[in-house]
Amino acid sequence: MTLQEAMKQRHTVRKYEDTPLPKDIVEKLNARVAQNNEKYDLNIKLITDDGKAIPGVFRLLMTKGVKNYFLLEGADRPDIDEQLGYCSTDIMLYAQTLGLNTWWVGGMYSKSNAQKLANAGNKVIGVVVVGYGKEQGVPHKSKSVAEVSSYDGAMPDWFKAGVEAALLAPTAMNHQAFSIKGQENQVSMTYANISFAGADLGISKYHFELGAGKENFVWK
Repeated sequence: MTLQEAMKQRHTVRKYEDTPLPKDIVEKLNARVAQNNEKYDLNIKLITDDGKAIPGVFRLLMTKGVKNYFLLEGADRPDIDEQLGYCSTDIMLYAQTLGLNTWWVGGMYSKSNAQKLANAGNKVIGVVVVGYGKEQGVPHKSKSVAEVSSYDGAMPDWFKAGVEAALLAPTAMNHQAFSIKGQENQVSMTYANISFAGADLGISKYHFELGAGKENFVWK
């Protein structure tokens, strides 16, 4: 499965089988995490067999079997939310190619437990639950290409494909509060000033790049 295929198949999953992650899968996930950490100077961690990620009330109401997750952590700096959002997307889609399911959690996780696992002084913006889902999730309700984007002139296929890919991205409360503008080979993306805007911007940018192809445009 390619990342492009994984992008179309990945949906939020909140209930998981009580099945440990195999050693070889853990090694592959850790290798992917290490690549992202090295490239973007982050401290994302894979935590396995920890049932304390999600507070008990949410485990009872809407989740089950949550034991493995990525801690989205890095040194606090102006672009950290966007970078962690961007890299978390790479890791989520890679996990999907390995037959796993994921859930990006920004509010309903144990912040006290997460901070204990983080490096001193670092910022944690959320966790990504990972494991074998009891189901595969369902597509979220989505806006149209016209509602979130504009292009100066005739819209090229690569730009439309990028916007469609961005609309597949998981965003906080499914707001899809981004605006994408294009002119020739230049593209800009902005996000409304709401909770998790930085992370959502990074997530949406990764999806756009995957759909449009990095070779077809430059960010401005």
